[in-house]
This record gives sequence, structure tokens and C-alpha cells, in this order.
Amino acid sequence: MAGTPTSPDTEAAVEAALGKLDLEAKTRLLAGQDTWSLPALPEIGLESLVMSDGPIGVRGVRWSADDPSIALPSPTALAATWDPELARRAGTLLAQEARRKGVHVLLAPTVNLHRSPLGGRHFEAYSEDPYLTGLIGAGYVNGVQSGGVGTTVKHFVANDAETDRFTVNNLVSERALRELYLAPFELIVENAHPWGIMTAYNTVNGTTMTEHHHLVNEVLRGEWGFDGYNVSDWMAARSTKGAIEGGLDVAMPGPKTVYGEALARAVRDGEVDEATVDGAVRNVLRLAARVGILAGAEPVVAEPPETVDGIELAREIARRSFVLVRNENQALPLKQGTVALIGAAARDARVLGGGSATVFPSRIVSPLDGLTAALPEGALSYAVGADPNTELAVADKGFELRAICRDADGQVIGTASAPNGQIQWMGTDLPEGVTHDRLHTVELTGTFTPRESGPHTFGIKGLGAFGLTIAGTTYFDDVQRTDKDDPFEAFFGAPVPCAEAELTAGEPVDVSLTYVVVLPEDVPMKVISFALAHQEPQRDPDELIAEAARAARAADTAVVVVATTDRVESEGFDRGDLRLPGRQDELVRAVAAANPNTVVVVNSGSPVELPWREDVAAVLLSWFPGQEGGAALADVLTGAHEPGGRLPSTWGSLTDAPVTRVLPEDGELPYDEGVFIGYAAWEKEGRTPAYPFGHGLGYTDWTYESVEVQGSTVRVRLRNSGTRAGREVVQVYLAPAEAEAGAERPARRLAGFAGVAAAPGESVEATVELPRRAFEIWDEKTASWSFVKGSYEIQVGRSIDDRRVTTTINV
Repeated sequence: MAGTPTSPDTEAAVEAALGKLDLEAKTRLLAGQDTWSLPALPEIGLESLVMSDGPIGVRGVRWSADDPSIALPSPTALAATWDPELARRAGTLLAQEARRKGVHVLLAPTVNLHRSPLGGRHFEAYSEDPYLTGLIGAGYVNGVQSGGVGTTVKHFVANDAETDRFTVNNLVSERALRELYLAPFELIVENAHPWGIMTAYNTVNGTTMTEHHHLVNEVLRGEWGFDGYNVSDWMAARSTKGAIEGGLDVAMPGPKTVYGEALARAVRDGEVDEATVDGAVRNVLRLAARVGILAGAEPVVAEPPETVDGIELAREIARRSFVLVRNENQALPLKQGTVALIGAAARDARVLGGGSATVFPSRIVSPLDGLTAALPEGALSYAVGADPNTELAVADKGFELRAICRDADGQVIGTASAPNGQIQWMGTDLPEGVTHDRLHTVELTGTFTPRESGPHTFGIKGLGAFGLTIAGTTYFDDVQRTDKDDPFEAFFGAPVPCAEAELTAGEPVDVSLTYVVVLPEDVPMKVISFALAHQEPQRDPDELIAEAARAARAADTAVVVVATTDRVESEGFDRGDLRLPGRQDELVRAVAAANPNTVVVVNSGSPVELPWREDVAAVLLSWFPGQEGGAALADVLTGAHEPGGRLPSTWGSLTDAPVTRVLPEDGELPYDEGVFIGYAAWEKEGRTPAYPFGHGLGYTDWTYESVEVQGSTVRVRLRNSGTRAGREVVQVYLAPAEAEAGAERPARRLAGFAGVAAAPGESVEATVELPRRAFEIWDEKTASWSFVKGSYEIQVGRSIDDRRVTTTINV
């Protein structure tokens, strides 16, 4: 089983292998040999260990669209299912994908918390609640590791925002750390026995996480008994002595790291004890044994699980994750009649978030694709309405490109495909025959066939010297620079427009973007990253909105798809507001005025403001729904399946949100709110969100009949009082009586949940076990958990605000 400790035979194999290694081999093993792997050591029968980004897919060692991967819905979507078993199935599929790509360790899941709604990377984490986060994360880890592939639970710890993430010092009380930010990691270590942890870029209470002896060695390894490997986030390790003594086993990426020869030298100079190095090497060898690449050690999983249908599972997770937050007069499921589908995101769907979570699926089913296939011929019309993309995107539709590599003399030394106009070659991931020593320029060249006539804008994403030519005219021959000090700016920075060309629909033109390769000697990893960017002709926004309103007026139902963009939600930066980009709010208002039967689908990975929500018939949150999102959307809108999701985080306006700060001051970000984030903070401040934590409607009704508690077991009887079969997420909240003298506590906390399904009129029982931790708080005076005796109300219902049955217990 994935959750069982390593066997004595494996530990013996690890010790035998360690005993054969000299200091240089040991320290080399702890440093990446390139961007994604550790070196092989043939003298002990150790193969090279390969890591890859997740969490919604397995990208592999190549960052390219010609190496496709299954793309599941975003982690917020997975958490919205409130189903750890479904998370386990997702993990099993990803293990299958990892094995297909030769990957031994998946760099996922992300279990940081939604502390502030402005966190730019929240789509990649699960929830504002540590317990929900921990259970979904444990399911995911158990699934991946059941397939013989390791996980690295990340980012340990308090990496809850992106602003100045390399340098920020997050000031967090010990109680908040224990009850909130460490809690998901602890739960996953206890319930899933992960084989890896990734330490974060940020500093916590004055110590950078890659050197945090207390949190890594004393808490993670000491108190919790974690026996896996600890890997740095990429380029996070700063100090040889500080990192190895702080519990960091592996410094990534390579070959230039603080380990390797630098670590061997520190041992020889007496700065570091070799026994400390041996401890780190043991952890890496144990991981290698678990995944089956250490001779003499049996892997944890000898036979992989049965093959999973990735397309079907992606579709199931998506529809199970959709949260129906409003459904007036049973606007959904759709009635018979005509449907006007509106929104740029309905045609060009955004199925995943930006940054290192990016994978490249072999197909994407957009809402337009899904509804076209599901509805009778002639029932569906489409209008753009308003485009959320106010800037250029990486060249994709209509482009046929390849990359040509040349040396300083202009000789071609290699070629590669470039399916989406983006080059991201990391380390030795270069086209066949190409080396860094010889490579001088990379040219993206090919044709572009417009789908619309008019002025097309072209641009460049990346830093350095570029030349851009469209249809024989050179528009740019200069250097692009930045004033930002983020080493990943070339990845996450915005494209810069450089050309405008008048083109005709259907008539191909030649395009070329040449990049002069400059790789400084002191960079820790060699990366070639740039892209050709493009934007279609921009029609008058007022005309587009008026056109959409006319289409809505002529249809029985209007379905508007609104979305964020990768300039709103991505790794590398936080959000400045919670508004939908562009003129999408105006679009919704215009469509709703034209047709009262308007359904809005919100395509975002985390909360956005919905100022028109009371003016439309239905609001369905689809998150970033993965590659099969459009098919799943058709399933839900037509009623073939019910939307199964419940909110994993509170949705409300930025002005009402009680915890919002993500910007450090003088390098520090105080977590002054203590243990009050998410719904606990909303309740403490007496503020009403748009939609509360746990909220979500289905296509049937439920009557909660009774709740009984025996020991730590809560039993809830409920009946499907609607007209069709459905699934309900029964949520159990624990509310302490008035606190005795001591620490202030949230009014109530999620203590458990269970999913049940029933036919119309059928009664079912949900059983929830209350964890001991639900009754405990962290006592900073004694530095230990304190069980708080007294009276508690068990509150059961459909959300934190919709509590249906209660009972009182004394502990």
C-alpha cells in the first residue's frame, strides 16, 4: 500500500547502497543534474530519478505542446467535489500519465491555503479550509502513489501569495501555523505517507524555508515522522550549510546548485558533518527504492493499477466540480428551445491556469464544441459578446510553425516543431543535434492563416534580442528588457505588441520571429524561453455587446460564458482586484436585460466579483475545467448530469473580504488575522459574502431529518425530497460554546463531511467521524495541542450558512 512505511528489506538496501558511495557521489546525488532529474549512480544500481510538474497533468521533461498530456480540472475544481475518493482516482490517472512519460515523481499537490482572495495562484491550491484541503490532498497523494509514482506536497509552508515570493518574510504566529498552514501537510503525512515534500521560496518568521530547521527537522520529520525526501522549489536554495542543516535533501535545478561540489567542499572544510549529508542521501535512496529505480530494493508498487480512461475521468471530475450557486425558477437544466451561447471564452476556452501548472492537452472541448454536439441542429447560435483578453496571447489557432536552430555562422544545426508558437527549452532539452555551445539563434517560422479579416496585432513574449517579420515586412529588430528582478519574468511576463498587419481571412502569410540566444555563465539553469504572440482584429466593443443582446433576445435561453485570463490568474503575481477583465460585466447586464432567462457560466479558477448575480436566472461556476470542460458543461446544462460541486472557498466582494493583504512592507507580510481566515474571518467580522463556504445547488431538493452523535460518530438522516436522483454533500460543523478564558476561537469549523446519493423520495444516512483535532487548539505557552473540554453544538447542513439540524454534545 502507498501509505505503509518502507520495509526493513528496503531500508537494508538503502544502507547497503549508501555504504558504497564516496563523498563526491553523495553530494552529486543531492543536486539536480539538469532541470528535472537527479544523476544516475551505476556503481550502486541507481537510475536517474525524473521529476515533473503537475498538478492537473504530467508535463514531463519537455515544456512543449508536441508532447501532450491529459489536462484535468484545476485543484479548486477538484476540491469543489468534496470527494477524496475522486481525488484518489485523479491521482491514479496521473500516475499512469507519469509512467507513460518516464516520470518517477510528480511535483504536486499544492496544499497552501486561500488566505486572501487576491492570491494569484489559488487555482492551483484547494481551499481556504485546512481540513478540506488535507483530505482532498491525501486522496490525491494516495492515488498517485498507488501507481508507484512519488508526490511532493508543496509549498512547505505559508506560500499563500506570489508577490515577492522569493524574498518575503511571512510573520505567522505559532498557533496560526499549527491550526491553519501546517495542518494540511500534517494530515497528508498522517493519512497518505507522501514520499516527498517541496519547501517554499518564502521566509517564515525570519528563516527561509529551505533552511528552516525547526519546521522541517523538528516538526515535519520529528513530530510527524515524515521519512520522505525534501526538495527545494526551483532555485529556492540559497546556502550550502544552511540548507543541508535545515533539512533540505535536494537542491533543484542543476547543474549549478548549492550542493554538489559546494557541499563536498563544505564537508572537507569541516563546515558540515558528513553524517548530515548521509541523512539526506538516505532519504533520496529511499525515494528511489519506492519508485523502483534502486537495484536490490523492491518497489512499493510492483503491479500498476488498471488503466484509467483519462478523457472520461476528466469529464466526470469537471461536471462533479461545477457549482450551481443560483438557479431561479429552475432555469437549469435547460428547457427545450433555442440557446444563444455568448462569450469569447465559450469559443476559446480557458481550461487551466498559468505558470508551472501548464500542460498541453491533445484536445480541448470548448463550451461551443460541447453544446453544439449536445443540442439539436439549429438550436444553438453563437456571439462573441466581449473578449476578456485585452492583450496578446501566445500564437495558436491558425499558425503552423517550426523552430530552426542556427550557429553563429548561420548554419542550421537542428529543427523542432512548435505547435503553439512558444519555445521553452530547459537544460539539455534541446532539439536533436543542438548544443548550448553552438546555438546562436532560434527562429520561429511558418505561416499564419487568419480566421478574420482586419488588423492583426503581433508581439513578443520574452527578454532579449528579437527580429519579427510578418508577410515580408520587418516590424521589430531590437532588444526587449524588463525592470523586474523575478528570474521567471520570461515565463510569466506579459507579451509586448510589436506589429500590426492588415490581413484577409483565409489567406496565409509568412511569419518569422528570430531570437538571439544569450545564456549568462552564472545562471543556475540554462533556459531558452520566448514566444510569438498574436491578437485578432478588435471589433468595436459596443457593437459586440449589442450583437450579443440581439442574439439573446431572439433565443429562449441565453448562456453567457465569462472568464479570467492568464494575466489575471497565474503563477508569478497576485491579483489587483476581483473584477472580471474587459467588459464582461457590461455584457452580462446587456444580455440579462434582453432575456430574463440568462444563465452565466463563470470560467475562473478562484473567486471573482459577480455584481449582476441577482439579475440573472442562474450562475454556474465551472472553474478551470480541464480539457473536457465543454463536454462536461453540456452534460450539466442539459440535465444529463447534475452539477455536483460545493464551494471550497468563500465568494464575495473585495471590499467586504476581511483578509486581503498580499503586499509586503519592508520585506515583511504579517499574518495579523491569526487563525481567522476564510469563513471564520467573514463570521468574525459579521460580513455577508455573495456565496458562503460549502454552498452549492443540485437539481433536486433535500430534507434533513435528524442528527445523532455516539462517541465521535455523527449520523445524519436525510431524504431526497425532489423529483430526480441526486447527490448531496452533508457538512458537519463544530461550534464551541462561549469560550472559557483563553484563546479566541472561530464561531464554527468544518469538522467533517460525507457524500450521499439517493433516488427521489429515498432516505439515506450519512456517517461522519469527528477528528480529535476538531476539539483542540494550539497552546503557545506549552507549545502543544490542548484538548478543549466543554459544550459543543454539532451543526449539520448544506453550507456554513445553511445549517439544517443540530445537536449538542459535552466533551
